[in-house]
Amino acid sequence: MPDLSQLSARLGYEFTNVSLLETAMHHRSWNAENDGGESNERLEFLGDAVLGWVVADIVYTQHSDLPEGKLTDLRKSVVNANALAEVAVELGIGEFLMLGKGEDTAGGREKTSILSDALEAVIGAVYIDAGPQATHDVVSALMGKRIVDAVGGLDRLDAKTRLQELASKFEAHVHYKVEDEGPDHEKMFFATVFVGDRELGYGEGKSKKAAEQIAAEIACDVLNSELPAS
Repeated sequence: MPDLSQLSARLGYEFTNVSLLETAMHHRSWNAENDGGESNERLEFLGDAVLGWVVADIVYTQHSDLPEGKLTDLRKSVVNANALAEVAVELGIGEFLMLGKGEDTAGGREKTSILSDALEAVIGAVYIDAGPQATHDVVSALMGKRIVDAVGGLDRLDAKTRLQELASKFEAHVHYKVEDEGPDHEKMFFATVFVGDRELGYGEGKSKKAAEQIAAEIACDVLNSELPAS
């Protein structure tokens, strides 16, 4: 087992019961190859529910001006597999995971689903170890900036869907080309969107999704300008 004190330091939380954090790193593939024991699935189940509650509480408390629909969009923008996997990468969770040999060889340490599940398991472990307030503090530290950034992009959250609808009016297919640069903790993504064979938008962001949304918004503006006047 890797030295989990490093992960605790990155979380900004020191476990009283370190075995909880150890369990949070146990993927079911590792347990299957090592004669049982508990995988992180139960902690993931708990962490998923706790994370949803904490983020809902943060957005409700800090954004009293937003209606229910926008609050839901805001929560979904930061509580989803891609966003959680990005947080897991920032914490370096992949290097601490206990995976079966097959899963490890298949690139499990970089899989979105495994990373996001492991992060939820960590949050579940914090909740059991110290209760609601400590968990709230940890989640706030991990997700606070993402929530602030997401508020500024609420109007763009559904740009990709809107682009698909617009492109259908031109009977054109939408596809994205995404590249990235930089180390894992400072990676930037660059997205170009094509409608048919036309390059219509370009976006940059700290996540693939954010870059694609910006590119889609630009493409929407272009296509809207080309629609015949009603």
